[in-house]
Amino acid sequence: MNDRTRAHLISGGHKGTEAMFGAMAEEWGIPETTLSFEGHRMAHKGTVEVLSDEELEKGTVSMSLVFERLGRRFARGKGIRRVIQSIFHIVRRGDSLFTLGWIQKDGTVKGGTGWGVELAKFFNRDVHVFDQDRAAWFTWQGTEWVDGDPILPAGTFSATGTRTVSEAGEKAIRALFEKSYGAA
Repeated sequence: MNDRTRAHLISGGHKGTEAMFGAMAEEWGIPETTLSFEGHRMAHKGTVEVLSDEELEKGTVSMSLVFERLGRRFARGKGIRRVIQSIFHIVRRGDSLFTLGWIQKDGTVKGGTGWGVELAKFFNRDVHVFDQDRAAWFTWQGTEWVDGDPILPAGTFSATGTRTVSEAGEKAIRALFEKSYGAA
C-alpha cells in the first residue's frame, strides 16, 4: 500500500469521474487541487485554483490537432476550448492519469477524456483507463492498451473522465482507493 499522506489529487471537479475521485480523496484525507476557470461549474470543489486566461492560454492547441488525434470533431465554442485548455493543466501537473470512459477500436478514448489520455501519452505519464463497457482497468504500454491493475501513487496524480459513471465505475474508483491506501 502507498502512503496516502504524500498523495495529492489534481482534477477539474467536473460531474462524474472527477467529482467521484474528489469525494474519495476527501474520504481518504488526500489533499486535492481542483483546477477551474471563470464560468466553470464544478460538481466537487476541493481546494479550488482558478486559472487565469493567461494560464489557460498555455494549454492552447489547435482544435484541428485535437480532432486529428482523436479522429472526431467537437464543437468549436469557447466552452470546449477552455475545457481542452484546462485538461492540459490537469494532466501536466500529475505524474500519472486515471480515467473512466470507453476505449474505442482505434485505441483512443471517447470524448474529451480522450484528449487527456492523448496528452498523458505525449507527456510520458502512466495512463490508466477503466473501460466501462468491459468493466476493467487498462494501462497504456507505449503502443497498446493492456490489462491493468493500477494503484494510486504516493505522489501527485490526475483524474478525469466521463460525466456518466456506471455502477461498475463507481465500484472501481472505491476499490482503487482501498487497494492503494487501505481503509478510509
